[in-house]
Amino acid sequence: MRVFWLILASFGVLAAQERGVDTGELERELRRLVEVFAIASEQGAEAVPSEQLIYHGAIPGMLRQLDPHSAFFNPDQFAQLREMQTSVSRGFGTIVSVLPGKVIVLQVAAGSPAERSGLAAGDELVVVNNIPLGRLDPEQLVQVLGMTRQREAQILVRRPGTAKLLPVTMTPAEMQSPSVDRAFLAAEGIGYIRATSFDAKTGKEIHEAIERLGGAGLKGLILDLRDNPGGDLRAALDTAAQFLPAGTKILSARGRGREVESVEVPAGFTPYTFGLAVLINDRTASASEIVAGAMQDQDRGMVLGQASFGKGLVQSVFPLSGETGLALTTAYYYTPSGRSIQKPLRAGRLSGETGFEERPEYRTAKGRGVRGGGGVDPGVGGGVGGGWRVPPPGGGGGGG
Repeated sequence: MRVFWLILASFGVLAAQERGVDTGELERELRRLVEVFAIASEQGAEAVPSEQLIYHGAIPGMLRQLDPHSAFFNPDQFAQLREMQTSVSRGFGTIVSVLPGKVIVLQVAAGSPAERSGLAAGDELVVVNNIPLGRLDPEQLVQVLGMTRQREAQILVRRPGTAKLLPVTMTPAEMQSPSVDRAFLAAEGIGYIRATSFDAKTGKEIHEAIERLGGAGLKGLILDLRDNPGGDLRAALDTAAQFLPAGTKILSARGRGREVESVEVPAGFTPYTFGLAVLINDRTASASEIVAGAMQDQDRGMVLGQASFGKGLVQSVFPLSGETGLALTTAYYYTPSGRSIQKPLRAGRLSGETGFEERPEYRTAKGRGVRGGGGVDPGVGGGVGGGWRVPPPGGGGGGG
């Protein structure tokens, strides 16, 4: 057995050499891994399948040192992922790892109910519809998860780097409501629109809501992105393009193994020019942060509220041998001024709070100073003009 794994390790060293990697240290570490594996499999008090040691131990342990979102898929999970990417069937849009007493999210489909609710790779489901999962065996866990696909699910989630459990509500795709759920006049000539997520139709829904409220004739607009977990990137770009001139940068993506990609407002767009205020809070994430960051960096409008969540990463899926796969963080999204939207990752976990004075400073299009360090920091809170106060997230203020 040990000879077999040493041969496999040598193949890993050869592959690294082909990529021009210094293999001296890698060879030593691989040999140490093989030694630990051989002793555990041969001398352990109980026999453990090699697949369990590798698929559920060594590989996930390695990826945890990178970030909470990179994940390895065993053959069953990778088959689910391929089916989820090509299927037209409805559901929550997640791939999970089910172990005794533990359900870990490995992948969330873009624009799915899971992503709209804020669920992310690395999250652990702790309670589902008032049922604690900690004492259930895998078969019972599968039954509980299966029952949630027919109705709204109330879930408590443990997120890496976050001490308290986070409440998440997931609604199956058949029951989804429009992402723009409120649009009304908050004051004379001042529109208010709330987008609860970004899906394929959100950009169109926001445009239609603006037109119903007065279109280009509005004096100003309040765009409420609080508690918006993000979703479809294209919808976020479509939304930002409605407020910025053609050729204006919206975001860029940079990573070690890829060229810098910049996204600008395409030609042919006629932007709205009325005043704009964007509301965010600590649950504003991902695609929502892209919109808020672009408005702030291009000095297009005020960003009000609390610092956003800080999730802005690009994931790529790599097929591996044995019908397995790997989802790996390969790049990060940056606002037009160069700020990373993603919070810093330390030892595979989201880092804690960083002091304001420690965060690097960047400049907006007009030279205003804004702080980096992950997420979008408005630096401003409180009311919006016209004597109208900002309602709480999910609160009232009008109908529509």
